[in-house]
Amino acid sequence: MEEKTTHRRLEPIRLDAYRPLREVVSETLRKAIKDGVLKPGERLMEIQLAEELGVSRTPIREAIRKLELEGFVVMVPRRGTYVADISLKDIAQVFEIRSALEQLSAGLAAERITPDELEDLERILVEVNGYIQHDDFDKIVDADIRFHDILYHGSRNNRLVDILNNLREQMLRFRSISMHYPGRLRDTWEEHRLLVEAIADRNSSQARKIAKKHMENSEKTLLKGISNDEKSAQWVHELFPTSDEG
Repeated sequence: MEEKTTHRRLEPIRLDAYRPLREVVSETLRKAIKDGVLKPGERLMEIQLAEELGVSRTPIREAIRKLELEGFVVMVPRRGTYVADISLKDIAQVFEIRSALEQLSAGLAAERITPDELEDLERILVEVNGYIQHDDFDKIVDADIRFHDILYHGSRNNRLVDILNNLREQMLRFRSISMHYPGRLRDTWEEHRLLVEAIADRNSSQARKIAKKHMENSEKTLLKGISNDEKSAQWVHELFPTSDEG
């Protein structure tokens, strides 16, 4: 792993009277990693991060431990802490796990979701349909996050919700590639519509099948986007080593 040159890229954090400092720091660093400000393979220096964020090294150290548990950073003995690399093999493995859990979540939601939650899902479908027509990517992303949050909580299994959110966080860096692939937004909307329909019918088996197909299509689209789009391929190649793809 190669150490990068140091220069200020992070803004000092703003204190939140209602949240522990370590959580604010964790959220700031997590966002910097997801947004590509802190790049995969980059070494994280506690002193530098503390200076940039305007805090002591203690909350930095606590935040790094939390991010390690979440898979965003890796700690290498005698070498330091680095932003985690993600290879194509890693992507496939995350999708493999997430697919199984998305199916479980959808099946449970079909059995346990409330009428109010179901109505919220249907309202989001209407919202997204309008956003797609106006090519409003930011609002589509926000609505997609809300859609899956409601779906996960509809399972009434808090442990499952936590695990799925963690897996989803690991893939956020690739959202732009997947969603900008020709036709994917409309296909995603249709898959979500079918999923809501199955859940509304309380058809657990059908909901699981649709969730499985949705994840398969999402993975295929992402890999196609990486392979076919020159800009995306170059971006992923620079950020994510492929030497361990086999």
